[in-house]
Amino acid sequence: MTSEEELRRKAEKRAEEKIGFFIHFTVYVMVNIFFMFIWWLNYAETSTPWFLFITTGWGIGIAVHFVAVFVGTGYKDKLVKKELEKLKK
Repeated sequence: MTSEEELRRKAEKRAEEKIGFFIHFTVYVMVNIFFMFIWWLNYAETSTPWFLFITTGWGIGIAVHFVAVFVGTGYKDKLVKKELEKLKK
């Protein structure tokens, strides 16, 4: 496989990961708005905002997904370069 093909494959993989994150985030926002609306219609005056438990738990998952896609890739590339340099010595 040529270097150009390898770079293209890597770029496509990163683009797919970013698209996956944005889809995940969009679903998160839409579902949580829906849950807030249900709570507001039925329980706002009588109960605690139960949707916050869902929002918080899922929000932690969104944060981890964000770090994996946007922060983790740079770190992984640095580790790969470091290992390649060690192997070449």
